[in-house]
Amino acid sequence: TLLNVSYDPTRELYVEFNQAFAKHWKAKTGQDVTIKQSHGGSGKQARSIIDGLDADVATLALAGDTDALHTNGGWIPKDWQKRLPHNSSPYTSTIVLVVRQGNPKGIKDWDDLVRADVKVITPNPKTSGGARWNYLAAWEFAKRKFGSDAQAKDFVAELYGNVPVLDTGARGSTITFAQRNQGDVLIAWENEAYLLEKEFGAKFDVVAPSISILAEPAVTVVDKNVDKKGTRAVAEEYLKFLYTEEGQDIAGKNFYRPAVSDKAKAKYAKQFPKLNLFTIDAAFGGWNKAAKDHFADNASFDQIYTRK
Repeated sequence: TLLNVSYDPTRELYVEFNQAFAKHWKAKTGQDVTIKQSHGGSGKQARSIIDGLDADVATLALAGDTDALHTNGGWIPKDWQKRLPHNSSPYTSTIVLVVRQGNPKGIKDWDDLVRADVKVITPNPKTSGGARWNYLAAWEFAKRKFGSDAQAKDFVAELYGNVPVLDTGARGSTITFAQRNQGDVLIAWENEAYLLEKEFGAKFDVVAPSISILAEPAVTVVDKNVDKKGTRAVAEEYLKFLYTEEGQDIAGKNFYRPAVSDKAKAKYAKQFPKLNLFTIDAAFGGWNKAAKDHFADNASFDQIYTRK
């Protein structure tokens, strides 16, 4: 039995992937493997592992959350991200805007989210990895448009002034927007946005903003746990399977952008808008710096949110 501790919007991806992997492992070794899934806000999930949740693998929303597993208790080595191709990110994603059918508020880009007549749904960056990507994408848009971090901070403060409720994870925000009918626009993972369209049909439209962030959800074996449980071989194979043609195809089918397979990239290219994407390293100096500047206690998010 393996436990995959993941973040909110990967539920559907891993339901399908786990079935494929179990079949692969049985064919290869003759052994049965059961994969259990745990989902929640990415930061919250990292803390659960640190507090003793027996994860064999962690497939969290951002490398910064995974780094915490090294710094808080040495669950994984410092260079964990070098163990698998593409910085241990088998698929990528980005952040888009979801509006109600026909886009009644005429929302086209990030700057529409600070209008007085627009209510925005996004989760809490203190507990959700997706929320951090959302926050940083809006910040970088404003910094480029207005020219400084101070103006970006004012812009993001205005944006959060339009947020009526902060859910703890991305899936909670999706439910608030889609099922509870709150808000005019949802800031969402790209895969979550297209799942919504698929599930609810024509009730929603996806708006690609002028600029967004390249999200690289990274994966790792949780060394301390797999060595204790004797599951290292199957856990390592499980993550490697994400990089196979079959694994990459399943990622694409579930609206993640395949990171390594040219075949899967070509097959699913049509479903993804061409976006102007920047990286966390280029814009914010990497996750450690971004976390310190924006999401630590009394950093920019706390300052903005108390201002509200």
